[in-house]
Amino acid sequence: MKRFGKFGITLLLSFGALAFAQKQTMTLNPDASKVAFALKGTGHEVHGSFHVSKGSIAFDRSAPSMSGSVVVSAASGESGDKSRDKKMHSDILNVDQYTEVTFEPKSYQGTIAPSGDSTIQVSGVFTLHGAPHDITVPMQVHIDGTNVTAKGSFLVPYVKWGLKDPSIMILKVAKEVQIDLDLAGTLSPAS
Repeated sequence: MKRFGKFGITLLLSFGALAFAQKQTMTLNPDASKVAFALKGTGHEVHGSFHVSKGSIAFDRSAPSMSGSVVVSAASGESGDKSRDKKMHSDILNVDQYTEVTFEPKSYQGTIAPSGDSTIQVSGVFTLHGAPHDITVPMQVHIDGTNVTAKGSFLVPYVKWGLKDPSIMILKVAKEVQIDLDLAGTLSPAS
């Protein structure tokens, strides 16, 4: 009976440790993370980036749940042209009123491997210009020990979502902007 008791306790501790290992948090490193954008236009394409301010994403390998957020400073958007950036900040993004752009993951489809590469679909809420929008982002995740990267791309139909169209006369731009996420951080057990 004592032998079964020790075995039972060992089994319980093993399952507890396994369940704990299934829940982890990715804490973003803002200096190693980037949000790039590309906007096609008549005869040209504008490329730029935004700065990730902060973020952490908790996930559970045993259930397809996620929580947390990725926070981007709306005023950090740069395209290499100060005049165009000033217009983007004031006329399109209204950064004085809407200082942040956020993504809050809620769930995922696929499997997150404990190490190496994984491909998942992350569903969540993308908040732009103060308005929430449900989106799903295909992500490539790479885990190497406690280091993790997550990369994904998606289109934002910014005009459909209520932002101003920056097209002027013969200089027309697309009504959707391509967003490329390149997130890097460290893993720790979820608290």
